[in-house]
Amino acid sequence: MKNRFVLSLIMLAALSISAASAMAQQRNSLVAVDSRMASLQELVNDAAHTALTKFADKKLTEAQLSITLIDLRDPQHPVTASFRGNERVYPASVVKLFYFVAVHRWLEDKKIEQTDELKRAVRDMIVDSSNEATQYVLDVLTHTTGGYELPPKEMAEWQVKRNAVNRYYSSLGYTNINTNQKTFCEDAYGREKVSRGPNGENRNKLTTDATASLLARIVTGRAISPARSAQMMELLKRDFAGTSKDNDDQGHGFTGIALQGMTGAKLWSKAGWTSTTRHDAAYIELPNGAKFVLVIFTTDHANEREIIPTVARVVIDGIATVR
Repeated sequence: MKNRFVLSLIMLAALSISAASAMAQQRNSLVAVDSRMASLQELVNDAAHTALTKFADKKLTEAQLSITLIDLRDPQHPVTASFRGNERVYPASVVKLFYFVAVHRWLEDKKIEQTDELKRAVRDMIVDSSNEATQYVLDVLTHTTGGYELPPKEMAEWQVKRNAVNRYYSSLGYTNINTNQKTFCEDAYGREKVSRGPNGENRNKLTTDATASLLARIVTGRAISPARSAQMMELLKRDFAGTSKDNDDQGHGFTGIALQGMTGAKLWSKAGWTSTTRHDAAYIELPNGAKFVLVIFTTDHANEREIIPTVARVVIDGIATVR
């Protein structure tokens, strides 16, 4: 009887030690994550300050710059930091990334069928950033088409259908974004223009936080499935080496500028560029083992090619010091 009592005490002590050890490990892990987060935030703040200072003579202001950085060296414990990361910005062609994932969700759920024409359009939407291809893709996703103006009741029904992509991202927990408009080289007409609202209040809007989160899902194989994520990564891969006939292509005109001449670096991205905006959503792998998503939005400085690579260079140079 005495031996059993002693044995019980020993087992209780062992369990207590084990529990205490587990709690200590958890505390240490949380402290490490908090430390990493603080260090990453300092890096983002430094990148923003560097760009704002360098382009002060161009009148670049805080309100014209948004940055989100996700450290993916430990993909099971990603760490995020941002500068104005939850500010709604017109995303230009970066919204195509959201339509890209939605297509794969619809295909996975058999809501739409894969056809040669859809496959061609998706490729052209992401690789060439074709607006015409994007218009077709959004028609397929929402079963809506452009055209002449509709009577109010029919227009309201049309808009409900057009919001299908918004409903999908809302179901995933995304907030403060709008993904229900086509992209155009010039302007929208008819029901597409009516859908935007009299003052453009229903235009597409994204945040760098939401965009970085979605790109991180793709990178880590969590966008629909590992197989579909891998397919998406294939179309997002960019060649930034050497020169290009188009200095503003997705590999050579945005984050890729900061990577030129760097042996062993890799880039996947989706850029956006209009007369008023210049954005990039990029995933970068460096020879030193760094892996990170970096999303940068700039407004009212569309022709300043160096703002995005200036931010990227600070992150590239400093990411290895984040512990």
